Amino acid sequence: MGAGVTLQVFAVTLVFSIPIGILCAIGKLSRFRVVRFLISIYTWVFRGTPLLLQLFFTYYGLAILTNGAISLEPLPAALLTFVFNYAAYFTEIFRAGIQSIGRGQYEASKALGMPHWLMMRRIILPQAVKIILPPMGNEAINLIKDTALCSVITITEILRNAQKVMSRDFNITALVIAACIYLALTFIVILLFRRLEKRFAYYSIK
Repeated sequence: MGAGVTLQVFAVTLVFSIPIGILCAIGKLSRFRVVRFLISIYTWVFRGTPLLLQLFFTYYGLAILTNGAISLEPLPAALLTFVFNYAAYFTEIFRAGIQSIGRGQYEASKALGMPHWLMMRRIILPQAVKIILPPMGNEAINLIKDTALCSVITITEILRNAQKVMSRDFNITALVIAACIYLALTFIVILLFRRLEKRFAYYSIK
């Protein structure tokens, strides 16, 4: 059960944080100053404060601030926090990837009469993905390990289950098993991103 919760947090976070990160990265590069400012504040707050603090704020703080009007269950609170936290990191990763594409790519796309959205989808983002896959892989590995923080708001994931078994049996076997599960999951993530890097290897930056 604990591994299932860990994988659920991992999958939901990636599914929602990556699109949000792409949109925020494009917004941060837009010509609208207000949009750039708001996204900069968002990334600054979520990247500049500990994920553990954000979990406490979402789970406990929102209920206190709203006098119980907004009171989330542990799992939804964790999912919401993880999505917005990792989206902030992905925003900066995608922004850096997009900005690394040479100006010639933009100029050639405009010369062909491509609208901006089509240029981003067909020309810029595929090349940016090749560049950002290594840092995204690192973030995915961090995400696997960060799911252990969910235990502080009573979510029964891998680490919390291991702690319960260790307290019950008075031995560290459960912790060793938990470590092996984390290692196995991170190994799978590493293999997945290596395959993705090979798939996007045919894109070249001129």
